[in-house]
Amino acid sequence: MRYSYLMRLGFVGAMAVGISSCAVFQPNKKANSKTAAAAKKKPEKGDIQPYSKVITKDAKSDEGLFTVHKLKENYFYEIPDSLFNREMLMVTRIAKTATNIGFGGGKQNTQVLRWEKKDKQVLLRVVSHQIYAADSLPIHEAVVNSNFEPILYSFPIKAFKKDSIANNTVIDVTELFNKDVKALGFPESRRKSYKISRLDEKRSYIDTIRSYPLNVEARHIKTYNAGAPPSNSSTGSISLMMSNSMILLPKEPMKRRYFDQRVGWFARGQVDYGQDAQKSKTLTYLDRWRLEVKDEDKAKFERGELVEPKKQIVYYIDRATPKKWRLYIKQGIEDWQVAFEAAGFKNAIIAKDPPSVEEDPDWSPEDVRYSVVRYLASPIPNANGPHVSDPRSGEILESDINWYHNVMTLLRNWFFIQTAAINPDARGVEFKDEVMGRLIRFVSSHEVGHTLGLPHNMGSSVAYPVENLRDPEFTKKYGTAPSIMDYARFNYVAQPGDGDVALMPNIGIYDKYAIKWGYRPILNESAKDEKETLDAWILEHAGDPMYRFGKQQSGVIDPSSQTEDLGDDAVLASQYGIANLKRIVPNLFEWTKEDGKDYEDLETLYGQVLSQYNRYMGHVSNNIGGVYEYYKTYDQDGAVYTHVPKEKQENAMKFIQDELFTTPEWLIDQEIFNRIEFDGNLERIRGYQVRTLNNILDFGRMARLLENEEVNGSKAYGLLDMMTDLREGLFNEVRNGKTINRYRRNLQRAYIERLEMLMTEEQSAIPAAYRRYVSRSNIDVSQSDIRPVVRGELETLQGQVKRASNRTGDKMTKYHLKDLAERIDLILNPITKP
Repeated sequence: MRYSYLMRLGFVGAMAVGISSCAVFQPNKKANSKTAAAAKKKPEKGDIQPYSKVITKDAKSDEGLFTVHKLKENYFYEIPDSLFNREMLMVTRIAKTATNIGFGGGKQNTQVLRWEKKDKQVLLRVVSHQIYAADSLPIHEAVVNSNFEPILYSFPIKAFKKDSIANNTVIDVTELFNKDVKALGFPESRRKSYKISRLDEKRSYIDTIRSYPLNVEARHIKTYNAGAPPSNSSTGSISLMMSNSMILLPKEPMKRRYFDQRVGWFARGQVDYGQDAQKSKTLTYLDRWRLEVKDEDKAKFERGELVEPKKQIVYYIDRATPKKWRLYIKQGIEDWQVAFEAAGFKNAIIAKDPPSVEEDPDWSPEDVRYSVVRYLASPIPNANGPHVSDPRSGEILESDINWYHNVMTLLRNWFFIQTAAINPDARGVEFKDEVMGRLIRFVSSHEVGHTLGLPHNMGSSVAYPVENLRDPEFTKKYGTAPSIMDYARFNYVAQPGDGDVALMPNIGIYDKYAIKWGYRPILNESAKDEKETLDAWILEHAGDPMYRFGKQQSGVIDPSSQTEDLGDDAVLASQYGIANLKRIVPNLFEWTKEDGKDYEDLETLYGQVLSQYNRYMGHVSNNIGGVYEYYKTYDQDGAVYTHVPKEKQENAMKFIQDELFTTPEWLIDQEIFNRIEFDGNLERIRGYQVRTLNNILDFGRMARLLENEEVNGSKAYGLLDMMTDLREGLFNEVRNGKTINRYRRNLQRAYIERLEMLMTEEQSAIPAAYRRYVSRSNIDVSQSDIRPVVRGELETLQGQVKRASNRTGDKMTKYHLKDLAERIDLILNPITKP
């Protein structure tokens, strides 16, 4: 009895010494008084306190992944033990912004985090998946030693909560979001642009922190003191709302599918030191949703029957979306069903309305379990489809499509300018709801494609012969491009009288092929072993332009992979496009007029005519010095890179001379100018001409012309050929003794100025932040043939203008030619300062 009693009192340690020891049983008044005093002593700063002392009854608590408590201005995370050392993805976005500072929803940073408990602290560590080796391999230890996880923030433990369900740890996270933790705020590159010096903590605060079953969403206002704020400069600062989404990653990563550049896909890479290769090898794998076959359906799937996936891809339409547009956005989402059927799935992608507030008051688009088309009241004329994916496997966890209200203005402008010549429904500034609805459906489909993992495929539209775009039967079957992920836009090629041609792309042949390639499960094979099958799927269509992927370029080298173009012949397509613009300009006044309204729409749509015209000049001029890029592997015949044929480059130069450098009189409409401006036409025409002129006389383009001539000899369109054709076209009045009008004089002076730049400047450096995005041909100008050729052209032209100035009877022409001769002389014989 006595032994059992002592055990209940916790005196087992005393029993080991001996139960007869009096000190164990006799009361010690001095010791007891010390114990009582200690109990009454206030806890020191940093001490772990009882849960009820930290999380009081006044706390407002939000249960989810973590329980989030708010007490006055402080926020506490209550973290279950089961979530320590689990990897979580932190996505930092701009939630709300001021003018000219990005856009709402713009992703700023992504990183993997891990919460770790150490002694009396909780550490928030940054995890990298850039390098890897399986833990079964000897090299794994070296990888771990080279991949130490930095500590982003340290939190003293405030309290523990222990009950029969779980053990939880409480920390105060207020300073994580109130302080200037750069990884969770405005990125360093943007800070430099606006000369941000520091965070103003007095004007920064936490807006909300909410917890959901799989994620915690924090929103906080950041105010930075800035030397060059892009707007509201009187404040000397910029303020914006940052959003941090912390998402629990799956315990078991999805099986990867490895990337192949012949099929366009958003992808991510990891250096795997465990590969059996004599170098460090980067493995690149796709971003894609986890679409899996149910166990009970695997036999059906293997027989070629369509099956429903274990988990569908579901998009909810934001409650804020106007009711009349919801149907069209849903249709754009579910248009992708046909592509997933090619991958073996039915009902793989679904659009739904969210529950009402009464049905589910806790439903929120911030909950990572829901992908939402978010309707934003914003003047930004755009839509975009970002997604969040697991860096370990590429699994897309959720996606929110940002749909800005003003995208309808963008659609109105495109549809008007590109189709009004043949399409009565586009002739006006307000379209019928069913017309605008069809345009919204088109954009919805395009943006959903991004959220499925597909990037822009700018090499798609070149698959169709231009004349086929005027054929109703062909376009009804194939649309305007094999991929809706191209910027094929609307059918500007079709002419009046062509009949009921299709005006836009649909989910096309390439889209079905790409979704099959990326999503069709290959059962019972590892990610490595399935590559043979994936390669075979590509080779089935090798050489077929409808299945080609062409990347989006910043600085066009490959003219067959451009934005906003149509068809396989830029000259012919642009000639048709200009013919339609010539039909639109005389009707602009009639098609935009409305009693009691000013001329804002007339000005806007005339500007759209000019923009479309300028696109045609770019589409064509990029063929000069162009190089095609068609991705191939060793088991495919032919070159990856080939120069644009000589004849095609010569035709491009002739088009530019005829349609742009010869003054485009049809664009000069005084009836329009009288209503929209007091001046500007001369400078506007000059600007468009100079933009294309400078595009042709670009260091990189000239480098490719030199390379082409060296490789292909007389079969090439070389730099000398191009410079001669350009000079003879720009100065044909000099050779023919004609009067030179003001537009042409402006252009000729711009040509001389550009040649001076080529003689005196070096190729500009690409800023480090943009090197991965910009492709161009680099050349050491001073060591190349560029300057000798330019010097020769200047000397030839100088002789020509001097002779012509003595022959002309027009005084302004004479003055102009004499001025040109003097300008050239200053370039060839610069005056040196003493």
